[in-house]
This record gives sequence, structure tokens and C-alpha cells, in this order.
Amino acid sequence: MSDVALAFFWHQHQPYYPDDLTGENPMPWVRLHGVKDYYGMALHLAEVPEMRCTINLVPSLLVQLLAYTEKNASDRFLDVSRIPARDLSQNDAIFLLDHFFMANHEHMIKPWPRFWELLHQRGFGKISARDALRRFPERELRDLQTLFNLAWIHPLVFEQDRDLASLRDKGRHYSEEDKNHVLDKHREILNRIVPLHKKLAESGQIELTTTPFYHPILPLLFDKKLAREAMPEVKLPRYTGGYFEDAEVHVRRAIDAHTALFGAPPRGMWPAEGSVCQPMIPLLAEYGIRWIATDEGILSQSTQGFVSRDHHGHLRNPSHLYRPYKVRDGEHELSIVFRDHALSDMVGFHYQRSNGKDAAHDFVKHLYNIRQAIPADEPALVSVILDGENCWEHYPDGGVPFLRTLYQLCAHDKQIRPVKLGEYLEHNPPRDTLPHLFAGSWINHNFAIWIGHEEDVAAWDLLHRTREHLMTREARRQGDKETGRQGDNKAPAGALSIFSLSPGPPVSLSALDQAWEELYIAEGSDWFWWYGDDHSSAQDDVFDQLFRKHLQNVYHRLGETPPPELNRPIKRRVQRLAHTLPLAYLDVKIDGRETFFEWTNAGRYHCVSERGTMGTNTPGSFSDIYFGFTRKDFVIRIDFDQPAKNALPSFDVLRIAFEEPGDCELRIEHPGKPAQSWNWYAQGQPVPADIAVGIDRIAECAIPFDLIGAGMNQPVQFFVELLESKQSRDRAPRGGTIAFTRPALEFESIMWDV
Repeated sequence: MSDVALAFFWHQHQPYYPDDLTGENPMPWVRLHGVKDYYGMALHLAEVPEMRCTINLVPSLLVQLLAYTEKNASDRFLDVSRIPARDLSQNDAIFLLDHFFMANHEHMIKPWPRFWELLHQRGFGKISARDALRRFPERELRDLQTLFNLAWIHPLVFEQDRDLASLRDKGRHYSEEDKNHVLDKHREILNRIVPLHKKLAESGQIELTTTPFYHPILPLLFDKKLAREAMPEVKLPRYTGGYFEDAEVHVRRAIDAHTALFGAPPRGMWPAEGSVCQPMIPLLAEYGIRWIATDEGILSQSTQGFVSRDHHGHLRNPSHLYRPYKVRDGEHELSIVFRDHALSDMVGFHYQRSNGKDAAHDFVKHLYNIRQAIPADEPALVSVILDGENCWEHYPDGGVPFLRTLYQLCAHDKQIRPVKLGEYLEHNPPRDTLPHLFAGSWINHNFAIWIGHEEDVAAWDLLHRTREHLMTREARRQGDKETGRQGDNKAPAGALSIFSLSPGPPVSLSALDQAWEELYIAEGSDWFWWYGDDHSSAQDDVFDQLFRKHLQNVYHRLGETPPPELNRPIKRRVQRLAHTLPLAYLDVKIDGRETFFEWTNAGRYHCVSERGTMGTNTPGSFSDIYFGFTRKDFVIRIDFDQPAKNALPSFDVLRIAFEEPGDCELRIEHPGKPAQSWNWYAQGQPVPADIAVGIDRIAECAIPFDLIGAGMNQPVQFFVELLESKQSRDRAPRGGTIAFTRPALEFESIMWDV
């Protein structure tokens, strides 16, 4: 039996945040992910020279990294960090209290006792930053400035840098010198990122690839109607065509920038969001791209479901997923690989809840299972592709125990061969050709996140009107050139307008170039990611403002006043409730049978993907969580993607775990099987308890509040989780908890007192 060729493909990306017109940058994420993930991921590889993988570096990320290292660029968070604590204005101090806790609370703040103390002192959800400011004298503000920037540094850096380790151990009462030393270290680390990637590439350990320059959804730049291949009824913008010239600019400039920085053109490309379509094949091939990658959902659609997963997530015809393919359009041809989205999502969303070393061994076990599912005489290429920065803040210790163990296991297991994708394809060229490359992305094999919602439509319409105006102004410059009123410079990359010329002052070529640049930035996928109801974050309004700002800058670059419509927010201020709360005491018979009226007054959590910057393709087993209370019990109903008695036997344990008021949980062993049993644990120890459990079409439980330790008017926080082989397979919520307060006896009279 041949080994498993394991192709890790890490996608490193940030949208273009700076406003080049004003020189301002409201977002710190290039810098913070730089000192943490972009450098840390490369350090992990340097620790294991035998490991091989592919890293995709998006040009919009690289150009911002180089701005920090070569042009002394800054960001709003860095500017406020640099201000001596005693000189902070009230607005600066409020900015600190509103924004300097933007990190995973459990894994990036709690491990720092002083940072955790300051988080509770801030009182989020209880008082405003302005009101909390009186709790933060100069010393606390300086500690907050320092700890926020320390916590974002990758754990491996502390192992290598004694000065930083000493500051970490100091823990509190930092001086201005301490703080500035941390910020200077940020610059040092940022300076090492590109050289370390060059070194790893030159040594043959990694392959570097690229993405169209500002990370646009390339198929939608070709033709927005391509969205209808997966979504026939999708609502499209008024202008449904595309901007092929812009797509070509993004591709050409990505190739040129990569070649200039790394000394050789990229052979591979990760199209933004794994977005592919048949018409893009010639463009990429003409610019020297030999291979691309996307999600297995695209393969499923391209093969009419021949390669797909059943209701349990098991693959049909697995050997056809774990191989490369060719896609062809006319004389142009590319190789293409498809990621195992289940295994990729295990890394991105699930292993974070397990012991790192155990999770690494579980990953390897999955590779063994894949190898056994494929005929011995056929090669197996397992592509694991995901964002390289966003998941690690959700892991204990920044994912170091997991990745360290995983890389060591994969590099030294004789049944596993880590590979670079381009090198693998060179030695193992695809044998099969897909008849047609389905148009879609790596999320649900469609473009629903970026087009279709009324907010997406509004954004595309604004972009189109701005582009039309720019083309009109460019056509005027071209007309001036032909009559001798301008120089002989070539027009910028945008297409010349066929529409009527507009009045206005003559525009210089450099101003046109700058205006086109702003438009290309606005074509990036990330602005559209936050429109609609798919994703949300605390910075939705900032992303909305940045998108409109880049469009406004098109007009500013032309010496004109932007239209008023660009001042109006696109994003509606509607916050999706994490869950509803119970409206009355419940009268529930715990039998696992679906009785609607028993749960009409319950609180409800609908299980969806909550991770703002990440999207998961793997559906969870949980569907809905209903919860409430009797006067003495907490009651819960768990709905699955199929009847509970059919869904649960695939798992070893169903957990209902409480984080507040105490560390306790119900563990139902072998749920849905004849051998089903349950135990109540407090502080990790089994405790005798009187609990009702019923599993049939749904799962129901009644747990006395006395066991949970919750008195009346006391908050309760819980989550539910499924385990298999001691590994977390699904959790609701995926992050955080469901929270409510055990009511007082007069709860119902208060609720009904209108």
C-alpha cells in the first residue's frame, strides 16, 4: 500500500485597510496577525525541516506588511499604544477600553492574570467605556496598552526572546519603556516575516503561491450571472455583467508582485475564497498559473454528485476526491485539487476544543482511514486547506501543542508523505479531466456570501456607478490626449468608456491611476463578506465605512465631490440575537418525543456558524437547542439534523456542560444505543444525581438547579457537545456559551404583567 500524500495549504490574507488618501489605517490586523500567525506559522515549519507544505500569501497582505517595515506605516491601535498613558486624551482612553480587549477571552486574555483582571474591571455589557474610565488610572491604562500588544505575539517568539519572556513574566505595572520595547519588537518581528518565508521556499521546504491582488471574487468580476449556476433564483445587481479588464489587472499584478518579491513567478494560485468558474481558466493559464485549488463541494457539483457525502458525512467514491484533476477551456489547461473540507474544518473549528496532542493523533488516524478507503494501487492526495491565521486564537496556547505534535507526526510517519502541491502535481500529473468547472466558492459551493442579499446588491450597484463615472473621466482624458491637450501616456488598466463624457476639470494620468487603485481595492471580497446576514462582528460598521471610503476616494482622486449616496451606510444596524430567552416556566415530560407545545415558551438557540472571519463548510449534527426551567429544574431539548436516535449512535458522548456558576456537566455515554448510560460530574468527579434523560426523536434532559449550583436570579452559562474517540465533533455554540438567569418565583407574573 502506498503512503498518503498530505498537502497542507495555508491561506494567509488580509484585506487592504489603509486609506491612502489620508494616510490613516483604522485596523491593526495585518500587524497583529503578523507578529502572531504569519511569523508563528513559519516558525513551526522551521522547527521541523522535514515538513512540507504550501503557503498562499495574498498581495494585499504583503503590500501592507512591507508598508510597516519599509515605510514606517502605522495603524490607529499602534498610534494609541505609543501615546504615554499620562498623555492619553479622554477619547484615546475610551478607544483603549473599547478596543484593546479584542482577543479571544479564554485563550488570549485569561492566561494573563492582569489582562483578565482588567477585562473584568472594564465591565463589558454592564457599563460604557466612558463610565468605566474612572476605574482605570494611568497605571491600568499603561498595563492595558502593553498587555494587549504582548498577548498578540506568537507563543514561539517568547521561547526565543528572553526580553519578551521577561516582560511576559513581569505581568503587571509596566513602564513606558517596557511598553515601547514591546512595540519595537512588533516591528522587528514584522521585518522577519518575508525573509523567513523566502528562506523556507529557497530551502525547498515550502511552495509559495498567490491570489488575485486585492482578493476579489474572480468569477463575479467575469460575470455576475455566474452566481446563477449554483443559485438560479439569486437576486443580482442592476448591472449583471462583469469587468474582465479588472480581473486581468488583479491577476497580472499579483503575478508581478510575487515575482518581484520572491524572485520567481508563482506556479499555483488560491483564487479568493476558493472561487472558481470555467471562464477563468484561460486567463490564469495565460499568466503562467499551472494549478489552482478549491473545495470538494465544487468537485461534487462538477461531477453531478458522483463525489459527495451522505447524511453522516461519509464520502461516496472517496478515491475520486483524493486525486488531482485537469480543467480545460479551449487550448488552455490547469491542474486543480479539491480540499477535504471535513478534515480542514476539523483543524479550523473542532480540534481547538481538544487536547492538542490528542487532536494531532486523531488527525493522523483520519489519514490512515482515508488510505484504507482507497484501493491500494491508487495514490492518495489529501488536501487540507484553510486560513492560516484565524483559527489559532481559539486554541489553547495559540495551537502550539497541536501543530508541533502534528508536524512531527506527519514528517516522521512512514505512511504519510507531506508534499508541496506544485511539486506533487509535477511528479503526479492529473489523469482525469472534468468536463466543466462548476462556478462556486469553498463555502457551500456558491457565492451567496458575496451576492444576493439586498446589502450585497446595494454595494455592487455603488461600485458599478463609481466605475462607470471613472471610465467616463478616463475617456475624457483619452479624448484630450487625441486632441493634443494631454501627454502621450497610456491609459490606466481600466477599460475606456463607451458612454457620454461628463464635464469636469482635466484629470492627470497619475490621478486616474490612483482612482483605479481605489476601485480595485473596493472590488475585494472582504467588504462583501460583512454585508448581509451571513457574518457579523463588532466592526461591521468599520468595514462598511472602509468600502464606501474607497469608492469616495475615486472621486477625491479625480478632484470631485463624491455623491451623497456614498455617505449613507449600507449595513443595517441589526444584530442577530445569539439566542432567545424563556418566556415562562415549562411543563415538559422527559421522553425524547417531539411535543411542540411543551417547548413553545422555551429559549432557543439555532445552530449556525458564528465565527466572523471564518466560514465552515461542514454541517454540524446539532440543529436547535431549546432550554428553559421548571421551578426546580433546568430543562433542555436538543434537536439534530435527523432523529436523535439515528444521529447519536455515531458518537461516544453527549455533553451538557456548565461554565457558570460552577464546573459541572452531564455526560451521556453511548447515547441512543442500548448500552446508554449517564453520569453527573462536578469538578471533574462523578457525583450521584437524580437526572431525567430521554432520547428518541429528540434528546431531552431535566437537571436540578441544585446540582448546577444556581440559585434564584443567578446567571447560568452552558453549552452542548458531541465527542467521538475523545475528540470534539460538534459543539453548540461553536464558541462561547448560551446564557440565561434562573428566575425568581414571581418570574411568570412579571413576564405577563403588561
